Amino acid sequence: MPKKAASTPAATPALKKSSSAGGQKTLLGFFQKTPSSSSPAAPSARSAAAVSTPAPSKSRSKTVNTTSGSSLTPAPSSDALEPEHEDIHDTKASLPPSKGLPSPVSADGEQTNGTGDLTSRGTPSRRAKTKKINYLESDSEGTDGDDVFRPKAAPKSRPTKRRRLFDSDTEDVYEQENEVEQEDGEHTPFILGWAMLMAVDIDDFIAPDDSEDEVRPVKRKRSSKSTSRTASSHFAPTTDDGQDLDLDDVDIPEGSSTAQQWNYDPEKPQPLQQRPTNIPSKKPSGKKQKAHMTEPEQRHAWLEDVRDIDRNPPGHPDYDPRTLYIPPMAWRNFSPFEKQYWEIKQKFWDTIVFFKKGKFYELYENDATIGHQLFDLKLTDRVNMRMVGVPESSLELWANQFVAKGFKIARVDQQETALAKDMRERDEKSNGKKSKEDKVIKRELACVLTAGTLVDGAMLQDDMSTYCVAIKESEVDDSPAFGVAFVDTATGQFNVSEFIDDADLTKFETFIAQTRPQELLLEKSGISTKTLRILKNNTGPTTIWNYLKPGKEFWEGHITAKEIEAEDYFPTGWPTVLEEAKEKKDLLMSALGALIQYLRTLKIERDLMTMGNFIWYDPIRKATSLVLDGQTLINLEVFANSFDGGIEGTLFQLLNRCVTPFGKRMFKQWVCHPLMDTKKINARLDAVDSLNADAKVRDRFTSQMTKMPDLERLISRVHAGTCKVQDFVKVLEGFEQIDHTMSLLRDGTGRPSDSEGVIGQLISAMPDLGPRLKYWHDAFDRQKAKETGILVPEPGVEEDFDNSQATIDSLNKKFDSLISKWRGELGSNKICYRDNGKEIMQMEVPLKVKVPATWDQMSATSTVKRYYFPELRALVRKLQEAQEIHSQVVKDVARKLYAKFDENYEIWLAAVKIIAQLDCLISLAKASTSLGHPSCRPEFVDEDPETGKATLELVDLRHPCLLTKVDDFIPNDIVLGGASPNLTLLTGANAAGKSTVLRMTCIAVIMAQIGCYLPCASARLTPFDRIMSRLGAQDHIFAAQSTFFVELAETKKILAEATPRSLVILDELGRGTSSHDGVAVAQAVLHHLATHVGCLGFFATHYHSLSQEFAHHPEVCAKRMKILVDDADRRVTFLYKLEEGTAEGSFGMHCASMCGIREGVIERAEEAAKQWEISHVMHAKANRGTDKEEEDRLEEAPLGILSDVAWILKAKDDDIGDRAVEVLMKCIEAL
Repeated sequence: MPKKAASTPAATPALKKSSSAGGQKTLLGFFQKTPSSSSPAAPSARSAAAVSTPAPSKSRSKTVNTTSGSSLTPAPSSDALEPEHEDIHDTKASLPPSKGLPSPVSADGEQTNGTGDLTSRGTPSRRAKTKKINYLESDSEGTDGDDVFRPKAAPKSRPTKRRRLFDSDTEDVYEQENEVEQEDGEHTPFILGWAMLMAVDIDDFIAPDDSEDEVRPVKRKRSSKSTSRTASSHFAPTTDDGQDLDLDDVDIPEGSSTAQQWNYDPEKPQPLQQRPTNIPSKKPSGKKQKAHMTEPEQRHAWLEDVRDIDRNPPGHPDYDPRTLYIPPMAWRNFSPFEKQYWEIKQKFWDTIVFFKKGKFYELYENDATIGHQLFDLKLTDRVNMRMVGVPESSLELWANQFVAKGFKIARVDQQETALAKDMRERDEKSNGKKSKEDKVIKRELACVLTAGTLVDGAMLQDDMSTYCVAIKESEVDDSPAFGVAFVDTATGQFNVSEFIDDADLTKFETFIAQTRPQELLLEKSGISTKTLRILKNNTGPTTIWNYLKPGKEFWEGHITAKEIEAEDYFPTGWPTVLEEAKEKKDLLMSALGALIQYLRTLKIERDLMTMGNFIWYDPIRKATSLVLDGQTLINLEVFANSFDGGIEGTLFQLLNRCVTPFGKRMFKQWVCHPLMDTKKINARLDAVDSLNADAKVRDRFTSQMTKMPDLERLISRVHAGTCKVQDFVKVLEGFEQIDHTMSLLRDGTGRPSDSEGVIGQLISAMPDLGPRLKYWHDAFDRQKAKETGILVPEPGVEEDFDNSQATIDSLNKKFDSLISKWRGELGSNKICYRDNGKEIMQMEVPLKVKVPATWDQMSATSTVKRYYFPELRALVRKLQEAQEIHSQVVKDVARKLYAKFDENYEIWLAAVKIIAQLDCLISLAKASTSLGHPSCRPEFVDEDPETGKATLELVDLRHPCLLTKVDDFIPNDIVLGGASPNLTLLTGANAAGKSTVLRMTCIAVIMAQIGCYLPCASARLTPFDRIMSRLGAQDHIFAAQSTFFVELAETKKILAEATPRSLVILDELGRGTSSHDGVAVAQAVLHHLATHVGCLGFFATHYHSLSQEFAHHPEVCAKRMKILVDDADRRVTFLYKLEEGTAEGSFGMHCASMCGIREGVIERAEEAAKQWEISHVMHAKANRGTDKEEEDRLEEAPLGILSDVAWILKAKDDDIGDRAVEVLMKCIEAL
């Protein structure tokens, strides 16, 4: 290339490539005198500098020219161009830090690390070219304002500044190094000398990073005084008063040295002075501070006084924290990119917005601050906004991190690539429709993710359902009434219900305990205090609470019906459940309306509603299942233990042996609602016996279904059209596996006896999937779909795809012809095509091969060079446009295939439900065989024919959940009802095992009615309709309820709801108040349950006087926990065996000694106990009469019996039923 000397700025339209390709070769320039800025020799000096210093290349000139919109002329060396730089994240592994000279210190105290390039004079040049810093993964693709295909010639050698990533866990830590990129691919650091210590601020070289806005080159103002003589030295001179002296204010004669002279006079020695620092004093630079160094409120005044979109301040009754008010004047100052961002953010102010930029997702302003503070993401700038970013590939990881912290996540995606943007702009330009806003890549809100509405299986924490629940509360005939609608967004399963509750909200509390909502939708000012207390007590700390505006967001029932009709969610007709509810159940429809409106803001409502997957939900199925209310589920640790709220040691963990995710979710419903129909229970037990007798069926199913994907969730994603291609292949393979497994099970269960059982019925009910799967065998190339994530239909299936693929194939043939032509002309077979980022199909030529002068070099290595030339450029552009069009065709093909698969959604879902039921039965079979010895099948009987009472007989029962923890568990016999008393009055020492007996009895009943074997020698029982419990001691401080108040509230519910077919356990009722009041309450409750209710159960207490009171009651039997007592050492040996009789005492002092309480404290407690006992006996004697009166008193009937007799005599026998009268007669006979 011929030499071209630099001309004057006015004469040079653009920067030219220097003839010197090797950079600076000598140190002569370090010692040449620098002319002043006003010297007439400046043009010649500039020419000399152009020879010895690599000048910017043509490509660089082209880039700056395109960005600024004007031609660029060479600037004086003191002026700095501010080129735009791209996304500043770099995920590439770092090299070790440079071991050269330490970095100089800039004027603002920051290290520049040698960021300025050296001129031929040895001084850092302000013309230093800052290399564009980009996300390494994005390769500039998708950045706004960039040319998609704009080849640039690369200079052979030039100084470059590279940002390199430190080897650390942080994604965005950078190191700047000055290097020269040599022709052979090596990098030689600059030897900076003393000029490296010049104070140069890197911020003066880099413009704000925003490729979506025009960046204008800004020149620094030159000082009116000459700065060529004021280079900073190692020592900063000071004035007499000790202040730093600014050299800019010192008049130094031209030609004299700026170094301080050292003169020593031995006659007049000077005291030692403190050595001044060599860091220049900080002076305000006057330039704009970086966005990430300032708070958003400092840049946007309207963020100091945050208001919602209706201009309501926080604290206002109508304040909406989800929105933000932005004044009209602010919009005028926004760039197109900022306007695009704030238009979305103002509607999601309480949501973390992930904004797609190239191949990264970025957070701005307050969201960036949260990401930086919580997860230490690196803060930086984007235009006038602070920003942090994460790679596109790790979005799910980071979204999960934010969701786990309780945040909502909004994802804003690009609707076009940079190439599509260029193609659109070209079309709009031809139509004359182009505007400033059109320069920004189009982006739209894709979805909003919350903890209760996650749809992507990869983001869900486990296989259990996650619910978003809408609740509408009202009153009907002075009773609380509820309408509820909730959805599992991952599967598209809607549940709706409406019910009238009691004053204690038993149904509502049970519903909340069963579902454990992850997100709540409540009507603002429409929820009672009692309802809120139940919600707070039964939801976790990460539950999201949403208060919706009545009417506008929480729709009325008739508005919901109109919206459903208007949106045409159900073209073929409404689901049966909604058809029945839309006219009569206004509360249900209102709750459903709130749920639909909320899902609409999340951009997922249509995908879920159009499935039509609605079922009726009854929290308490009195007619068909054993009722387990919310308090019982908690007390018995069915789903969560009382230790840490986990599943360790729970009944669900013991029984859940399902291998499919959808089977696990169904099994949880089985545990929530055990059966009450004897025939159905026995049918399940028959299936368990069949599976355990023939392990081949069970093993086949398990081996085939172990790696089954979550089909229930995936088919909902296929319906929504958002399923990944690889997941779609998994769906097809999963259903093929199901079809194959069912064929195996049909062979294994062909016997007539099995065909009549539950398993045979399920196998017969399985739809025939073969014909429907046959189409998908050859619909597309599965192997290519797995590898590339693209559905490639077979030829002839999709005409548009075939035409688009033919265009690309034709272009590829042209590329082949072109390279064959040049291989022949240049005489080298090593010529090939090579992609380099987005600059694809560069022609790679060995270094020794000479190419035509019209070819532009794009990149090079030590052995090859890569070129573009006009013919190749045109061909590449056509290929890129064809690929862009083809990518849209591929998306359309995928949507069509998904829609075709979704035509049989009901059939696919039915198959999944059948597999889930088989999985649950096999889980029961596995759990039954894991109970050890002895274990038995429970026998279900009707009420006793003689007494009409329910029966519960369990021999050698062990606690099922403790079998894996305790090897030597002591079994016990449980006998209630039938020929025995209904209630057992259980006494015993502290920690003797009373509560364990109560819990394991209830757990055994639940297992039996689910259809599982029991860990006992024999089991005979009548199906129960309800299990109710009163265990533990706790208060509700925020509800102003004491421990005793909570006890009585739960007891009241038992007295009101229990029936003769209920199982009731009460543990230490009355301990929350004084002893006398506690005894009285316990005695009255026990009498009512035994005499009037007739339920079965246990009444554990430390009030031993109750044994004497109920000694003659026919429905109360006194039992105790067996122990051995050592009074000398105050030791108690617990035998954990249930036996007849009443405990001699609670032995509290012995337990205190065993717990390690000091001996002196225990002795004083014993003495106090004796004193209290003596005073109690003396008081009793004082109230007694003669011995005859005492004998008569002992023969008196218990107070409960006397009370009932008094009510009958007063003709107030409405509450005295036939059962109570019969029990009274038995009591009198016993007396």
